[in-house]
Amino acid sequence: MAVPKRKVSKQRKHKRRTHFKLSAPNLVACKQCHALKLPHVVCKECGYYDGKEVIKVEEGK
Repeated sequence: MAVPKRKVSKQRKHKRRTHFKLSAPNLVACKQCHALKLPHVVCKECGYYDGKEVIKVEEGK
């Protein structure tokens, strides 16, 4: 089996993991209610997608 000859230092390990991080979600404004939502997903506020009502949203939550 392949075994490391030397210990990998903390600095080397952290340099390798610099790109391993979370990114913020890309949000867009809904065309109906102008609330922020994920692209290509039904709006949770009004229930519209691509100008059509897809789900019924209850009022007064």
